[in-house]
Amino acid sequence: MKHLLILGALGIAASIIAPVAALADDHHREKRYYDKSHHDYHYWNDGEDRQYRAYLVERHQAYVPFVQYRHRREYFKYHHEHGFTVGIR
Repeated sequence: MKHLLILGALGIAASIIAPVAALADDHHREKRYYDKSHHDYHYWNDGEDRQYRAYLVERHQAYVPFVQYRHRREYFKYHHEHGFTVGIR
């Protein structure tokens, strides 16, 4: 009877811990960049890349990978001013 209670308790604990562990791994493969001006992180994913490319097109600049881009502060400022909307024409 004790074994059944221990097994049940372990099953309940696993069912509680599993969703928390899945949420903690949400940004596992995304690189993040810290924005000093706004004190937040930008997770580099497909959406952020589209926003960055739209920013470069609007500024008439050639594409440079974000890792090498020198004006990140200006991009983050633009990002916060315009939100996360990308217009496709």
